[in-house]
Amino acid sequence: MNRRPTGRDVAERAGVSQATVSLVFSGSGSTLHRVSEATRERVLAAATELGYAPQAAGRQLRLGRTGMLLLAVPNILGPFFARVLAGAQAEAEGGGLSVVVSSAWDHAVLARAARGGQYDGLLICSPDDSQLGGDLPDDVPVVFLDADPALGAGHARRRTQQLDVGAGMAAAVTHLRELGHRRLGHLRSIESAHTFRARQAGFEAAAAGAEVVEVGVSVNGGLEAAREAARSLLAAAEGRPRAVVCDDDVVAAGVYHVAAELGLRIPEDLSVVGIDNIVAAPLFAPALTTVDLPGERLGAAGVRLLAALGAGEAVADPAPLPTRLVVRRSTGR
Repeated sequence: MNRRPTGRDVAERAGVSQATVSLVFSGSGSTLHRVSEATRERVLAAATELGYAPQAAGRQLRLGRTGMLLLAVPNILGPFFARVLAGAQAEAEGGGLSVVVSSAWDHAVLARAARGGQYDGLLICSPDDSQLGGDLPDDVPVVFLDADPALGAGHARRRTQQLDVGAGMAAAVTHLRELGHRRLGHLRSIESAHTFRARQAGFEAAAAGAEVVEVGVSVNGGLEAAREAARSLLAAAEGRPRAVVCDDDVVAAGVYHVAAELGLRIPEDLSVVGIDNIVAAPLFAPALTTVDLPGERLGAAGVRLLAALGAGEAVADPAPLPTRLVVRRSTGR
């Protein structure tokens, strides 16, 4: 097994439910009597064979609570958020926790969910400014992911795990400029969120001195919104940029579609760079050069932070997770 074993793996090896594994490793006298000694020994033997060790912080967060975490994302259809969820779920399983994901929320809905008592903690990922506000209860741990660090300032049970998206965007622009591009197109998100402000700042810093043509696009609008923005950017042959930076990979897919409509070859006529490194990025034709945002690591780090906050530990905001440019075949001179 190349990955770290989880409670689910132990349950399958021992032939019991995942809930039984959680009871065995809870360490609480009030729950251990609900598991027979023979079952307990079978679970412990399976755990030893697999090298499984539950996270103490995760157990502390779970004890006496529901064992449920809420992951709130702005768009459940966004491929990047699937990576965040995968990382959060894998980390949560190691501590006997479960993750519920939702995108149908605003600040009022989120506040009601937090006050309802069904969640041990909240993970709020890449929130739009309109989704922030409201009174979250002070006794529920909250971790903001890919968000403004000011959101957790002054709150003992709120922290922020950032991604270094600004550096990633700067790396994408620098790559194009090193290939000789001096006129850059930018399909810029119109969503008002910290993550897109950071991307814009990184773009502007790296593009200083270049000629830039920007068109706004709703990244939450999906492929059709991306196509519409790409047509606006590329339709006029005169002054058309020879390189385009996109604020996410779905927008880059829209550029591919419109380039095909216009008879433009990638990268011979048009270089394209995205951000996210979604699972489909290597399957683009040609494979997409993009900035890898480590969604799985982001989700896992968020769960670890929630566990520490739930255990009453005094933790500071971690350093931003690094991003990296993955150069494939969609960029050229």
